[in-house]
Amino acid sequence: MTDGKPARILVIDDEAPIRRFLAIVLGAGGFEMLEADRGRLGIERAATMAPDAVLLDLGLPDMDGKAVIEAIREWSSLPILVLSVRDAETEKIAALDAGADDYVTKPFSTGELLARLRALLRSRRERATEPAEIRIGGLEIDLASHMVVVDGASVKLTRKEFDVVALLARNAGKLVGHKQLLTTIWGPAHAADTHYLRIAIGHIREKIGDDAADPRFIVTEPGVGYRLIDARSQAP
Repeated sequence: MTDGKPARILVIDDEAPIRRFLAIVLGAGGFEMLEADRGRLGIERAATMAPDAVLLDLGLPDMDGKAVIEAIREWSSLPILVLSVRDAETEKIAALDAGADDYVTKPFSTGELLARLRALLRSRRERATEPAEIRIGGLEIDLASHMVVVDGASVKLTRKEFDVVALLARNAGKLVGHKQLLTTIWGPAHAADTHYLRIAIGHIREKIGDDAADPRFIVTEPGVGYRLIDARSQAP
């Protein structure tokens, strides 16, 4: 529910029987369904019909679903849940890297699908109440526009790198564990893939001018996780 109204879910899928089935499932779950049978129409409706989340099939007749995700991500953080028959790990990784928030394979459990949608919508509501910008010393993180500035200079991060910084910034000063970072940003299937995180943190440090041996912003807690601080303000 949003402001007392049912949340609006945009279903982008070219199969009419799937859309009819989802209309029943979503209606029973208390959602209102919008629909599009092609990728370009889905992008247009995502922009003009103000959905609260998107359910997206990857196999569309006019464009690949990952291109739809990338197009929406150019201007929106709208929750996107992929619903696809493609079950290869490479497809899931590519979709998540393109900007999808979650991935469910067909055939699927309707209960699980509704639970994942509710989780995405809760997360969106929580993000809506947070400050648009977080400042930690000379580091500025604009959560709305996905921009990072260090000492007045803009820094270009990849989506995953920004997501890491944003999660640390939302928990500034607190220890964020490896598992939390990995499951939140790469998904539960990557909870043990600490090399993903190590590489991302390394790239972030290079871009924001942070030294692992003498950190200004990102402090490593060996074997546990990371915390984001303003080390200069804490210096004696």
